[in-house]
Amino acid sequence: MAAGRYAPSPTSDLHVGNLRTAVLAWLFARSTHRAFRLRIEDLDTDRVRAAGGVEARQLADLAALGLVFDGDLVRQSERQSTYAAAVDGLGDRVYECYCTRREIAEAASAPHPGPDGFRPYPGTCRDLTDAQRGERRRRRPGALRIRADGATTTVQDLVAGSVSGIVDDFVLRRGDGVWAYNLAVVVDDLAMGIDQVVRGADLLSSAPRQAWLTEQLGGVPPAYAHVPLVVNPAGVRLAKRDGAVSLADLAARGRDAAWVLRWISESLGLSAPDEPVTLTLLLDRFDPAALPRAETVFDLVD
Repeated sequence: MAAGRYAPSPTSDLHVGNLRTAVLAWLFARSTHRAFRLRIEDLDTDRVRAAGGVEARQLADLAALGLVFDGDLVRQSERQSTYAAAVDGLGDRVYECYCTRREIAEAASAPHPGPDGFRPYPGTCRDLTDAQRGERRRRRPGALRIRADGATTTVQDLVAGSVSGIVDDFVLRRGDGVWAYNLAVVVDDLAMGIDQVVRGADLLSSAPRQAWLTEQLGGVPPAYAHVPLVVNPAGVRLAKRDGAVSLADLAARGRDAAWVLRWISESLGLSAPDEPVTLTLLLDRFDPAALPRAETVFDLVD
């Protein structure tokens, strides 16, 4: 069955921007008669452990908004062998890389960063001899990269339109053994039957890379919709440091989950100010073509 998904990382509480994206992912999925699934992206176990108890609070917050998911909850931390099998299937296109971020940035052949700050990998370790690999492996453990040969991929985004990107030799597994985001999300989306990915616009630049990898693994890239972000009054992407932005913080100031859902609805142009809303009502009114294209400012005024 075709499906959309929401996939938070349990390293910090969800803020209203995250919750707005979750509601949008639900609306996109349900309005196209898709299942809606939940995945916890907890690969970075050290950060998850340091955050302590965030997953349970995230699940409670999503439920408080009325979001219901189909199928079993998927945790990336429980799928290590699946990622290893996927990398094995890529064969000799995968190679070890021993470069640090600083070495990549300082490499004479390093391409200049793009508008989003992304700096393509210059290929330093792509064609090392066995002897060279052995010498570098003794100095530090290697990450795993995939040989992309400068491929260019174009995705059709439901919000941003046609987006093209050069696929560099990106990381599949970090030097510390943690599987990389770009690999895990692709493998998981294929396994979960996800053919619609709705997420924040800050992840748009990763879509060509992930679409390309999907094809290398024998799949069809999903339909993408990268939705505008929620920002603070300074125009910076909303974050926990911006104060009362989580459900718990807002509840302490007299704003309950119903208030948050109304704010989300108003920010999407789906309801009048202070109009009581439900997810069912929002679904009846939802039109992807009418989705606001500009960032939304969250500025709590008591």
